[in-house]
Amino acid sequence: MDSEAQSRKPEAKKIITFHKIANWMKIVADDKIPFLNGALEPHAEVVYIPGKQIDRETLKDADALLIRTRTKCTETLLTGTSVRFIGTATIGFDHIDTHYCNKSRIKWTNAPGCNSSSVQQYIAAALLKISLENSFNLKDKTLGIIGVGNVGSKVEKFARTIGMNVLLNDPPRARAEGKMNFHSLRKVLDESDIVTVHVPLNVVGEDFTYHMFDEKSFKMFKKGAWFINSSRGEVTETSALKKVLNSGKLTGAILDVWENEPDIDLELMKQVYIATPHVAGYSTDGKANGTAMVVNSLCRYFNLPSEKWYPANVPPPASPQFTVDCKGKSEEEIIREAVFHTYNIDEDNSSLRSTLSDFEKLRGNYPLRREFTSYTAELKNGSEKIQKTIANLGFRIKI
Repeated sequence: MDSEAQSRKPEAKKIITFHKIANWMKIVADDKIPFLNGALEPHAEVVYIPGKQIDRETLKDADALLIRTRTKCTETLLTGTSVRFIGTATIGFDHIDTHYCNKSRIKWTNAPGCNSSSVQQYIAAALLKISLENSFNLKDKTLGIIGVGNVGSKVEKFARTIGMNVLLNDPPRARAEGKMNFHSLRKVLDESDIVTVHVPLNVVGEDFTYHMFDEKSFKMFKKGAWFINSSRGEVTETSALKKVLNSGKLTGAILDVWENEPDIDLELMKQVYIATPHVAGYSTDGKANGTAMVVNSLCRYFNLPSEKWYPANVPPPASPQFTVDCKGKSEEEIIREAVFHTYNIDEDNSSLRSTLSDFEKLRGNYPLRREFTSYTAELKNGSEKIQKTIANLGFRIKI
């Protein structure tokens, strides 16, 4: 046999094996996972179904399941199916019964940090909006961050960049790293002008967070403080938040997440300063990251090609370049103008309030939103210091 024939033989064997895997494998996927269509079809049969309609019958002969938060992966759903892999294209995984999966040897994975920059953008826009409309400077305020993981760390970076005093609370990190950089919950709530929450939903254990913010917690808040929750709705006890808002102790609340989504408390929605339909992490970048992470995890698990896949069709922003005339403006005003160019939080607030019954539709049809890194800022009459500050937030700078 000549050398050319020898070099072709392993390749032919590999192709035969690949087709055998492709014909055998079935994936069920939430039809709202962005950019997924076409990514896995060369390797498997992919069935797209609305997340809430995925049932045991659908999964009976499925090898893998790709989901978002709306599919509850319980023992009831999974028992009797052939599912061996579950991937959620989200940071949170409280919708997966991980105990059952581990016991049943079902591999599960999430997408940690996939939309952390998106939530940072949301919090930045919210902070800059309330400071503008309530006539205060953020650099004069203390921000308390509850939960300093992937998301909380990005929020901390923004807050420190803009000059805020920051207090951190994260018991798991404090135990692992020491308490030097962290404070008790009581101290953070008592001393912070604004409290923002970025914890996972834990219903049991030492670090349980279910109804973490109840009447007892709200009593610890500084009078006149602001409360922001963009983590999980069940972290806040609805009745307690309504009560403290009625009392006047808090100046206002900003909620992106709610108990009992999508059937949210409409009375609470009317009370809060900003109300959005669980979209803080819904940037197009965050969606692409989340989908890529679960696709690549699935490919590694099943030894498929495309292990380093990323969507090739992520659309650019409508206006990727913009100019800010810095003359006569404070640093906070310049940052506000840059952030608002990338994201108008008022639109999400107005959309939810005007279409109360369309919570899921607003999420499913969410418009294009790109993060700071997709934009180039020209800072006319801007100092070297403000250029470095804007660049530190992720913007590209036109020189």
